Amino acid sequence: MEAIIKTNKGEMRVTFYEKDAPNTVANFVKLAKSGYYNGLKWHRVLPDFVIQGGCPNTREGEKGMPGTGGPGYKIDCELTGDNQYHDRGVLSMAHAGRNTGGSQFFVCHSRNNTSHLDRNHTCFGKVTEGLDVIDDIREGDSIDSIEVID
Repeated sequence: MEAIIKTNKGEMRVTFYEKDAPNTVANFVKLAKSGYYNGLKWHRVLPDFVIQGGCPNTREGEKGMPGTGGPGYKIDCELTGDNQYHDRGVLSMAHAGRNTGGSQFFVCHSRNNTSHLDRNHTCFGKVTEGLDVIDDIREGDSIDSIEVID
């Protein structure tokens, strides 16, 4: 299964790690298909580290602090699969402590500063096309939509 993350800076094609993180992939796909991510902002951009989005508090008109919101539930981490390494282009679930993920996710800029995330945050996919878009994203840029390709 794949998805196209459409942003105001271009598109990123993602291949999911269905075998290694089936519940995390299913959660992300469910949210994407429901339109949950449409119009959210990339609220955290750290050069040579990650871009992070998926917080509902970044939606136009919301009043909560960006980076603190979620879908109203938490999912467990899936850390034992083969593809649990935070390389360039990897999508991973953000959380505020083990088993507290929900909707926020990040995409890695590179492997330079991410090894401490391995087996602490669930890797659930990887950008296979549009890697340059990761580098172009700035804080406040938009996730226009996410199209899931079954």
